[in-house]
Amino acid sequence: MRRTCLDMVYELAKRDPRVVFIGSDLGSGVLADFRAEFPDRFFMEGVSEANMIGMSAGLALDGFIPYVNTIATFLTRRCFEQVAMDLCLHNLPVRLIANGGGLVYAPLGPTHIAIDDIALMRTIPNMSVVCPSDADEMRRFMSQTIEWPSPMYIRLGKGGDPIVSEEKNNYEIGKSILLRKPKDVLIIASGVMVNRAIAAAEILEEKSIFAGVLNMHTIKPLDVGGVKRFSNDVSTIVTLDEHLLVGGLGSAILECLNEDDNARTKKVLRLGIRDQFTNDYGSQDSLMESYGLQPNQIAKKIEGYMLI
Repeated sequence: MRRTCLDMVYELAKRDPRVVFIGSDLGSGVLADFRAEFPDRFFMEGVSEANMIGMSAGLALDGFIPYVNTIATFLTRRCFEQVAMDLCLHNLPVRLIANGGGLVYAPLGPTHIAIDDIALMRTIPNMSVVCPSDADEMRRFMSQTIEWPSPMYIRLGKGGDPIVSEEKNNYEIGKSILLRKPKDVLIIASGVMVNRAIAAAEILEEKSIFAGVLNMHTIKPLDVGGVKRFSNDVSTIVTLDEHLLVGGLGSAILECLNEDDNARTKKVLRLGIRDQFTNDYGSQDSLMESYGLQPNQIAKKIEGYMLI
């Protein structure tokens, strides 16, 4: 997913001379073709993330469209003030490309594990938050970023995740995509949790529980109309977060439902990470397992919840 995203930045730069790339302490081979072809639009900074955000703001004020790339925790926690004051206050078209969203950097521990990034970014006015589900969806999404008028946070998975999106679904920023029609329950997920939602729905179907899956690739602006429309005929909604439960996708869905008198009676099960820093090191999958976020665990929790 990361490679696809950065390849698309290069493709966009070929089409539009306003596109610039700014990286922070990335490998020497990152976007080598971009650097060779457009050396005046390629900037590789050192470990100076806050300065990088200020730099991107200045370029945006001069009419450029900066694509800024580094590790998710450094773009959010370390640069929060600069993102809020330099980018969002002025509503500048800067795209923050966040490596290692969620539990990707499991081997590096809590300093690099981004389980609060969505919460941080969605609190800032003018900021959009997008979490594509796979590399193909990333490609379709990136084609639309040139004309987006505001700052944007793009959460990347590690790559190599199953392809579950389809071109026929007409990707549009801010519009959710129904991947499986709901009957008993609607599972709402984003990013790599979408493939786990589909797998969990298949397990549940074997037990005669029919779960729909809604790909909420854009967490902000949230597709409020889609949430209401696709949850109309179900009594139970399940949200999946590769993130803390506080402030993630589940929180956004609850806020949406709370504003709808007809939806307040629906049962909502939020699955994600409780209020804690990560304690373990390992792989993304092993940490997913420890938090109960693998398909068989998700299916078991949904089955138990529906029996209450």
